[in-house]
Amino acid sequence: MDYRILLMDEDQDRLYVGCKDHILSMNINNITQGSLKVFWPASSSKIEECKMAGKDPTHGCGNFVRVIQPYNRTHLFICGTGAFSPVCAYVNRGRRSEEQVFYVDSKAESGKGRCSFNPNVNTVSVMINEELFSGMYIDFMGTDAAIFRSVTKRNAIRTDQHNSKWLSEPIFIDAQLIPDGSDPNDAKLYFFFRERLTDNNGNTKHIHTMVARICPNDIGGQRSLVNKWTTFLKARLVCSVVEEDGTETFFDELEDIFLLETENPKNLLVFGVFTSSSSVFRGSAVCVYNMADILTVFNGPFAHKEGPNHQWVAYQGRIPYPRPGTCPGGAFTPNILTTKDFPDDVVTFIRNHPVMYNPIYPINKEPLVVRSQADYKYTAVAVDQVIAADGRYHVLFLGTDKGTVQKVIVLPTNRTQEKELILEELEVFKNRAPVTTVRISSKKQQLYVSSDYGVTQMSLHRCDAYGSACADCCLARDPYCAWDGKSCSRFYPMGKRRSRRQDIIHGNPLTQCRGFNLKAYRNAAEMVQYGVRNNTTFLECSPKSPQASVKWLIQRENDRRKEVRLNDRILSTEHGLLLRALQDTDQGLYYCLATENNFKQTVAKIKLKVLSTELVSSLTDKKSLWSWASSLNGLQSHSKGFIEMFSHTEMQTINRYCKENRHRERLGSLRGDLGKLKPLLDHRKSRNRRNNLPGL
Repeated sequence: MDYRILLMDEDQDRLYVGCKDHILSMNINNITQGSLKVFWPASSSKIEECKMAGKDPTHGCGNFVRVIQPYNRTHLFICGTGAFSPVCAYVNRGRRSEEQVFYVDSKAESGKGRCSFNPNVNTVSVMINEELFSGMYIDFMGTDAAIFRSVTKRNAIRTDQHNSKWLSEPIFIDAQLIPDGSDPNDAKLYFFFRERLTDNNGNTKHIHTMVARICPNDIGGQRSLVNKWTTFLKARLVCSVVEEDGTETFFDELEDIFLLETENPKNLLVFGVFTSSSSVFRGSAVCVYNMADILTVFNGPFAHKEGPNHQWVAYQGRIPYPRPGTCPGGAFTPNILTTKDFPDDVVTFIRNHPVMYNPIYPINKEPLVVRSQADYKYTAVAVDQVIAADGRYHVLFLGTDKGTVQKVIVLPTNRTQEKELILEELEVFKNRAPVTTVRISSKKQQLYVSSDYGVTQMSLHRCDAYGSACADCCLARDPYCAWDGKSCSRFYPMGKRRSRRQDIIHGNPLTQCRGFNLKAYRNAAEMVQYGVRNNTTFLECSPKSPQASVKWLIQRENDRRKEVRLNDRILSTEHGLLLRALQDTDQGLYYCLATENNFKQTVAKIKLKVLSTELVSSLTDKKSLWSWASSLNGLQSHSKGFIEMFSHTEMQTINRYCKENRHRERLGSLRGDLGKLKPLLDHRKSRNRRNNLPGL
């Protein structure tokens, strides 16, 4: 239980997963083959102590693996909660994946300061030059949060203890090392988290999402902030929607982060999934931040509290040199080799002013994706940059708390705005367990998803799902796919262009598919469906594209087609038309028309026939089944409408069957006789997918 994808190693083709009492090494090409497993439970004494402390025996008193980091070429460093007594060890994974080596290769050591005690409290970590940087809670009670450096030959360093200016009940989400210029000494380690802010009286006010950064080569101050970070700064990440009346709705709770590298290293994109903490408003959003904007805020004014009400204002005083937050030995401080050489006023300033005044806003100051009042929320995100025939596109894979993954494409509408389209939504876990992690391999073109109950693998593209029609492939607007002259198939930028058709921005088959049997796909094959008077029936119609608008038409006998009038009895749903309390006037030929980008096509054509309840009752009565079959010739006057449902050829077959059986007197042979009739009845069923007569 409690599966989390904690490390993806594309060089060794392995996926490392932590769960309760186990570490898994999976084959990145096929996670169902060649998996290796290490059983790593908590000690029995720690489990007993955990239970005695009143913790949950199943979801608390186990060793929940929360840290898997590459230590060197042959070993991983792992940590688990150890039944509320964190423990760490080294795992030998071999030099090459073909060796099939995977085992714990050291004695267990304390995980305090490296992993949280409580498995329900997030731990984030990064291994840099055989040093572990962690964001977690350092105590059993879960009151002392820290960003900590351990597994180091240098001194251990942490955030200022119990200082709400630095950390205020944080929930850590992610940690990433991000370069800052060409000098490696200027690289910063960024921690993304959300925290509860308190007012001057100690009352909890709001939840804010924050991003903090430190210099990995920070070794603390000489006289002040000894063994504490001297480069710690943080700023607020804002993700909000501004209504027409000027009110601002905030998505305050960060759920996941994904960093996407672009052609320009300075234009690194940060994708964040947020949810709303409001008791009135429920929703999710995806906001995208440019790394250049984040750096601008960290290079801007510091926040300062002053006045009788202790309001936050921009600090107007003198800022000491070197600027607080600058890394030693970097491009701006070549003569200051360690943080112990920082002047005292620099260390004192950063201790009292760790917060930046300006918040960080997303690109265009608005979310890229917004879902309000939906029956789900987003929990995880991974992003792929895809080259299509008409440009580059970002495709988002968004995990939800109902066990699905939405595939969303971002389309430019003009210079300042973008819109998003859901290409498809896949149910990846049958038990609808919330998605915990999503990892993407552009190299393998695969997506890996985890939940509390398992891990699944799926391809980034499923072009065959769009059908073989040029129009359907074009309307899908999937940058992974294009119509190749025969079917919807994988798009390769360097592939042949002769018959290839793809239009992501407009998705217009009228221009792209002209001359490629465009009209052949506009009309669906006619189907026959039966409904019972005064009962409910459903006419199924699901357009392949979620963006298509659907309209229903009906053509009654000797009449022209008319639009179906919707009311309380006739409802149009996402998957078709629902008719309640069926009436004789509902009989007719129904057309389901889908329209997208001015392109219209008939998705479904259903001939609905209404049966009387009396006829259906007599046909479903087992006692009268034989009498019905043996006297079918005489039913014309009694059930003329039913007889008309069979073709002339089918009626001849039934009549011949009845003649052969008129002379049979015993009902004991009923079962064998019906076996002869079964092929004909099965033929009827294959033509009518829904509402077949019960008992036949």
